[in-house]
Amino acid sequence: MIEQVIDQRRRSIGSFEVGRLLPSGRRRLVGPFIFFDHMGPVELPRGLPREADVRPHPHIGLCTVTYVFAGEIVHRDSTAVEQLIRPGEVNWMTAGRGITHSERFERARREGGPMHAIQSWVALPDGEEEITPAFAHHEGDDLPAHRDGGVWLRLLAGEAFGLRAAVKTHSPLFYAHMALASGARIALPGEHAERAAYIVSGTAEADGRAVSATQMAVFGRGAQAVLEATAPSVVMLLGGAPVGERFIEWNFVSSSRERIEQAKADWRAGRMKLPDLDNAEFIPLPPDPPPRAEAMS
Repeated sequence: MIEQVIDQRRRSIGSFEVGRLLPSGRRRLVGPFIFFDHMGPVELPRGLPREADVRPHPHIGLCTVTYVFAGEIVHRDSTAVEQLIRPGEVNWMTAGRGITHSERFERARREGGPMHAIQSWVALPDGEEEITPAFAHHEGDDLPAHRDGGVWLRLLAGEAFGLRAAVKTHSPLFYAHMALASGARIALPGEHAERAAYIVSGTAEADGRAVSATQMAVFGRGAQAVLEATAPSVVMLLGGAPVGERFIEWNFVSSSRERIEQAKADWRAGRMKLPDLDNAEFIPLPPDPPPRAEAMS
C-alpha cells in the first residue's frame, strides 16, 4: 500500500537544475536515506565554465552515493582519492567525522555531452557517525544484476531480491536500479522496514494508484508493495531500517545539533582539509543558515 507520493522540487545547482525528493516537508527519511536528488537529464555544452562544477565542500555523519545513467563525473576528496564515475557505476563516500570533496564535469567541458545521475545521502547509524572517512568505487560484478521476463535489476547497495552488493554499508538497507517493460510487476522486498520507489522515467501504479515520472512512492510498513509498470519505466528502489532522529543543515547530518554547529565552525575557520588535487577553491558556508538544524526521523 502506498503511504504517500512525493513530488520533486526543482533546485538550482548552478549550471542546471536538479529534482529534490528527500528531505521533503512530508517525508524526512526513507530508512537511512535522508537526501535524494535527480540530476538531469541535461545536455552540457562544450566549454562548460568551471563555475558550473560542484566545488570542494564538506560533509559529516553520512555517506554520499552517486550513480550515473549518462555522462561522467570526476570525484576528488580529502582522503587523496581521484575517481571517474561512468554509467552503471557507484561512488560511495563515507564522510564519518568529516570529509571534503568536489565533483567536476571535465569531459563535458572538453567535449560537451549528457549528464544524468542520482545522488543520495545515507545517514550513518548511532555509534558510527564519527568513523574514519573513506571512499569506495564499485562497478561490474560488485553490483549484481538479475533479469526475469520484463524486469531487469541492478543492486547498487545492500541486500534484496536474493542478491547482495559488494558495497560496504553501515546499517540494513537496499538500493537498486531497475528497468521494467510495460506490464511488468515487481514486489519490493518485505524484509526492510521502510521502502520507496522513485520513477526516473515512465509510469507505474501500485494499489491502483498511479505514480508518474519524477515522483517517489513511499510504502507503508509491513504492507505489500507491488509496483506495476504501465509504460516502459526506469525506477530506483530504496529503503532499509530507520536510524533514528537526525538533524540536517547544509551538507551536514548528525544526531546532535551541537555537532553540526561544530562542523559549521570548522568549515568557516578552514579546519577541514580540502582535496589534495583540488584545493584552490571551495564553497563557503551559506551566509544566513537557519539558526537551528532540523530534526528528521
